[in-house]
Amino acid sequence: MSNIVNVEYGLEKIFDEAQDFLPLLGTDYIEFIVGNAKQAAHFYKTAFGFQSHAYKGLETGCTEYASYVIKQDKIKLVLTTPLHKDSWMNDHLSMHGDGVKVVALWVDDAKKSWEETTKRGAKSYMEPRIEKDQYGEVVRAGIYTYGETVHIFVERKNYTGVFLPGYEAWESAYNPEPMGLKFVDHMVGNVGWNEMDVWVKYYEDVMGFVNFLSFDDKQITTEYSALMSKVMSNGNGRIKFPINEPAEGKKKSQIEEYIDFYNGPGVQHIAVATNNIIDTVAKMRAKGVEFLSTPPDEYYKSVPKRLSDHNHELAEDIEKLKSLGIMIDADEEGYLLQIFTKPVEDRPTLFFEIIQRMGARGFGAGNFKALFEAIEREQKNRGTL
Repeated sequence: MSNIVNVEYGLEKIFDEAQDFLPLLGTDYIEFIVGNAKQAAHFYKTAFGFQSHAYKGLETGCTEYASYVIKQDKIKLVLTTPLHKDSWMNDHLSMHGDGVKVVALWVDDAKKSWEETTKRGAKSYMEPRIEKDQYGEVVRAGIYTYGETVHIFVERKNYTGVFLPGYEAWESAYNPEPMGLKFVDHMVGNVGWNEMDVWVKYYEDVMGFVNFLSFDDKQITTEYSALMSKVMSNGNGRIKFPINEPAEGKKKSQIEEYIDFYNGPGVQHIAVATNNIIDTVAKMRAKGVEFLSTPPDEYYKSVPKRLSDHNHELAEDIEKLKSLGIMIDADEEGYLLQIFTKPVEDRPTLFFEIIQRMGARGFGAGNFKALFEAIEREQKNRGTL
């Protein structure tokens, strides 16, 4: 795969170069600041198949905000809304609209994780604190990353409660069937002009990540726009953060559009994995989730050759993939299937990717042109291209 950094050594060698001094065990939760958490939770339950999990709000003694935790397999989303006009969350909403504030990382030792990252240059968001209830204790600490996004380290080895101290189990009569979403595959951050390498260095120096894939403006380009991206990963490969920045083009790129409407850097999209993308996407479409437009026929005619070039054969029915608009890409290790939703809010900011990996560890480089042309068609409809 031509866009792998240091390709001659292979991915295992590259991951070995990561300094996993934290270490990170996985994504613990993702917290959104939203205007109406109750309604947002209903949307994600209905459209994405999440289940009611935990709640914190007036009924549990929290008078500042309400948080609804929804879960599907290993994915936990926390939807939080302020309850008073003077909350800092209102400023966040005014500036960014609904969006991701916290990417929480599961660790063995939250205090050590905070100490190691802050001594390496991270700005502290939250000093280590012990939170207790009758189910034990959780230790949390946090650091700032790009924009107003933060990482919170979560140590929960001494806790048996439903989520975190202060939360109660959320019992609900409405729990739609899951749609097959399993875990967070990766999360993409958009940053401003000439800021990508700054944040690449941040993740290398502060968190011990390694840059294992890079895409330049010759690979991610269309007739009108371009961008550049570098993928950062921790040592065990469980946490992957691609970082995008704009590149010069004839018209405004999707990264510029995002930054204009989000008013700064932030999480662009969340990629969630499934073991059966055909079933998952069919169910999501039936529940009203809007996806980017289907690539043209020529795209699907080229798929068999692209797979055979890497000695892979497609196990799925290509006509079913085409009917759902699912894209296919391959590398030396296998292939992947992916599709992207339209933005899930009125501001053209956050969206989701649904991905099924059949051995491939890349990010769909062969799909970039078709993907970004589809995004540009949406930008044109919005008058922002």
